[in-house]
Amino acid sequence: MSCSLRDELARRNFAGREVSLAEGALVVGGVAALTLRGGRTADAAVLAAIGTLGLIDDLLEPRLRRAGRPVSKGLRGHLGALRRGHLTTGAAKALGIPLAALGGALAAPAPRGGPMVAADAALIAGAANLANLLDLRPGRALKAVLPAAALLALGAPEAPRGAGGRGLALAALLPGLLAMPFDLRERGMLGDAGANVLGAAVGGAATRRLPVPARLCVLGAVVALTLVSERVSFSAVIARNGPLRALDHLGRLPAPVAAGGTEEPPVPGPGAEAHG
Repeated sequence: MSCSLRDELARRNFAGREVSLAEGALVVGGVAALTLRGGRTADAAVLAAIGTLGLIDDLLEPRLRRAGRPVSKGLRGHLGALRRGHLTTGAAKALGIPLAALGGALAAPAPRGGPMVAADAALIAGAANLANLLDLRPGRALKAVLPAAALLALGAPEAPRGAGGRGLALAALLPGLLAMPFDLRERGMLGDAGANVLGAAVGGAATRRLPVPARLCVLGAVVALTLVSERVSFSAVIARNGPLRALDHLGRLPAPVAAGGTEEPPVPGPGAEAHG
């Protein structure tokens, strides 16, 4: 990797350690390649588009910060900027990912009903966004995505729709497992690109492997968590809950310690949403 490319992909995470967005880019490539290898060209195109939108946001947002231009945060912030006539990279994602998800829902194998196509698209897009919202600490998003992908990959359905869903789950599971050691050791980060594509793949798998009532329940949970995230910090909730805190810290590096023997406060990485 050339020095210029390495520098472009380098970020400081919540603890001030240098990580690389190359992890997220490789996850996008792996998910798309595995989906394409399974003969699902439309699914591969949808996931590649979602990953590309995330990567554009990952790469362009720091440039905007360095140029002194305001950067919106959260869904409300991006849509507010759009109403003021400013198309942020986040707003481009907020528009582009649902459109790509709708394309994926329309291209899914039958059976698919009219209203459920919209619900399935919302689940794919919502899962992509939720995975990104969780990616604020090393391994956190992967600890949510990988168990879901593993459950959705169980069995060997014969129907094309179920088989396609299993393929999407496996396409998320394998690159996610490979990324986990680098994420936990703070060598790399998923960024918007990796988190979005893994969430979208798992959301797509859920739309094809779960019955309608279960899909609607999952969609309701995803929407509720997304709305809550606009007002409540997931990191603060996890920090106050013992079991969640233990799971969140499992496998992670110890927090940096200052010279006086106390933990250093989190250091936000410039231009990086993931890992805080």
